[in-house]
Amino acid sequence: MKEKVIVSKFGGTSMGDADCMKRSAEVALKQNAKLIVVSATSGTTNDLIELSKTAEKSTWENAVLILTKIKVKHLKIARDLEMSPEKIDPLNQLFEELESMSRGVHLLKDCSLKALDSIQSIGERLSSLLFTEAMNVVLRAAKKESNARWLDARDVLITDNQFGKARPLTNEIKNLCLEHLSVLKHSDIIFVTQGFIGKTKDGMTTTLGRGGSDYSAAILAEGIGADILEIWTDVAGIATTDPRLCSDARAISEISFKEASELATFGAKILHPATLLPAIRSSIPVFVGSSFNPELGGTWVKKDVDNTPLVRAMALRKKQILVTLSTPEMLYSHGFLYQIFKVFNDHKVSIDAITTSEISVSLTLDDSTLLNKTLISDLEEFAEVLVEDNLALVSLIGNNINHTAGLAKRIFDSISDINVRMICLGASKHNFCFMIADEQGPEVINRLHKTFIGK
Repeated sequence: MKEKVIVSKFGGTSMGDADCMKRSAEVALKQNAKLIVVSATSGTTNDLIELSKTAEKSTWENAVLILTKIKVKHLKIARDLEMSPEKIDPLNQLFEELESMSRGVHLLKDCSLKALDSIQSIGERLSSLLFTEAMNVVLRAAKKESNARWLDARDVLITDNQFGKARPLTNEIKNLCLEHLSVLKHSDIIFVTQGFIGKTKDGMTTTLGRGGSDYSAAILAEGIGADILEIWTDVAGIATTDPRLCSDARAISEISFKEASELATFGAKILHPATLLPAIRSSIPVFVGSSFNPELGGTWVKKDVDNTPLVRAMALRKKQILVTLSTPEMLYSHGFLYQIFKVFNDHKVSIDAITTSEISVSLTLDDSTLLNKTLISDLEEFAEVLVEDNLALVSLIGNNINHTAGLAKRIFDSISDINVRMICLGASKHNFCFMIADEQGPEVINRLHKTFIGK
């Protein structure tokens, strides 16, 4: 029987310190992972972003404080893993590289997206070196003949040059995976690499955007033709809703790709929204579990599932805005929606939900869009623009939602005293979403969970 090829991805909390790394390595060993993708250690990406801002806008002394914090944190993990001076040397080289880039930003008083990507890449490059050692420590303790080998993700994960949110080039990645990783299917080598980062064809470091480590793992799983992708985090799988909002939330044993994609897109923090795209393309089952408590099991995300409830889960996306564009010129005319979508496309802003009437269009966006004053002024050139903020988007995720009589009545009966600002239904049989005041989000989620899922 052919041995399954498993890709395991570990998040930042799973990389938190030496003990976390060794615990994660034991999980990887037990699961027989052949390729391991890791995030930066918990909090490090934020530190690197803060470093870049400080180097650009503040004194060099303040930047050095953050550099020192990053260095001390990672060298402590190295000491706790009892790494030899020779193995610590690559870490020191990365610290020097980080200092050099930061000093350049400080001298120029400018941190471009290209520079920021290079600075942020240091986090994953540091953690993956440390985790390679942790993996080898665990392999030696288990008296295994296997050994862990560090792989620079940039050797295989080629992207375009959209710094800050680069797009992977699938065909190039598959060819490079064949070149660099075909050995993992018939050897004792376990490769350890970085999530989140890639490089352009001309060798410039890129990142896939925040949360991109999950996406990296899925891209590489597709690239090597993996049988299973595992996402290991600090919670045991996907829950029916955010347990921090609803104490009755419970684990989901399985969920379809389409349901999980909707859930991720509309606010669930467990998966990066784009993560599932390569897995869906290649029908690779995804397992989501806790590296801290692997015995608790987790959630399987698959193309086809046995159980298809009307409402599987619900999500709350806070800090939303509602933009309403109104003009009489929209009545009986064509091309108005094209104008709208062209403006959003030009500004590279994603729309979540949209509804239309005879003379107006309403759409939902993250409130960070308010910072884009040019976007709003461009929209005002051809329509009256009304912006409402402090809103939240509630989504019910399930099956056959747009063909089930009485669903809307049950929803709105349970929140009859709460004003609903916008409803979006019909585009997907897996999602019913609507907007409410931001502060009412937790109450609405609790009521809906009680109505549709219960304890």
